[in-house]
Amino acid sequence: MPWWGIVLILSGCLILFGALHFFSGKKHPFKRALLSMVIGALTLIAVNLSSGFTNVYIPVSLLSVLVSVIGGVPGVTLMLVLNIFF
Repeated sequence: MPWWGIVLILSGCLILFGALHFFSGKKHPFKRALLSMVIGALTLIAVNLSSGFTNVYIPVSLLSVLVSVIGGVPGVTLMLVLNIFF
């Protein structure tokens, strides 16, 4: 996938999440949407950094980054559960 496709997907998710936060009546909707996307990416990084202690590792690929950014903490948790059982 070209780099502009990734940027397009991430910006579309930011707009979608910002609209969801706006219609739910939250203050600063796009700031909250960006924060939730960053927290998802940081969760993926934290899981991979702690892999020496836990022996659980999520390979970093385009799919795993998109799932962590779009799904946030629940997306990373889902990838962890799937990694443990399969």
